[in-house]
Amino acid sequence: MTDHQPEPIGTGSPHEDRRQTGPVMLRRHKVPVTTTDQRLLEAHQPNEWLHADPWRVMRIQSEFVEGFGTLSELGPAAAVFGSARTRPDDPAYAIGVEVGRLLAEAGYAVITGGGPGAMEAANKGAFEAKGTSVGLGIELPFETGLNEYVDLGINFRYFFARKVMFLKYSRGFIVLPGGFGTLDELFEAVTLAQTQKVTEFPIVLMGVTYWQGLIDWLRDTVLEGGMISPSDLDRLVLTDDPHEAVRAIRSYEGPPA
Repeated sequence: MTDHQPEPIGTGSPHEDRRQTGPVMLRRHKVPVTTTDQRLLEAHQPNEWLHADPWRVMRIQSEFVEGFGTLSELGPAAAVFGSARTRPDDPAYAIGVEVGRLLAEAGYAVITGGGPGAMEAANKGAFEAKGTSVGLGIELPFETGLNEYVDLGINFRYFFARKVMFLKYSRGFIVLPGGFGTLDELFEAVTLAQTQKVTEFPIVLMGVTYWQGLIDWLRDTVLEGGMISPSDLDRLVLTDDPHEAVRAIRSYEGPPA
């Protein structure tokens, strides 16, 4: 073998060279034929690496860094959830506007998913009250971006990063009528409160007629079957009154500074 011929890689010998790449150890046929620096500096490369799991970790990290950096000085805030399908002529839309307005007047930033429908309504209420209107959007094939009433917006690729921002920077949830996404956020919060991952975290369900069936099922089936405790159900405040909803948020900590 001449000096100009490369050493064969991966012949199966247990005594072959190995390569340490950070915490990862590679041997035999797993040792790449090129180095990281070489691949970095090559001009013409395929872009499959953009979709590889290690790169996704960096992208996930960047979403957390961006979210924490943007929201860390937000101040007292409450999250409002509800369906993107709520139309402006739906009574739930008007309730969302009123909830957003009252939260802003009480000194809270209003955080929503940033989309249309009930989310837009709460952002509109905060905007019209000259409060801080926040939208945490999510990349979806059928969404059109953040609504026009969002003053401070972040778009996320990953639901779990977005959920952390809602829970970390909100002092309570107000939940308007909604579908699977709204239910997902609702039960995520209830589960974290039940397991004491978050403490003193009020959860208000706006719309007695809409939510009463769910409350009845939780009480008559889930609680009756011993799957939850009475205190788990007591965490949920059910009301039609936006003022009562905001009082429930404030009661856990007193008025924000």
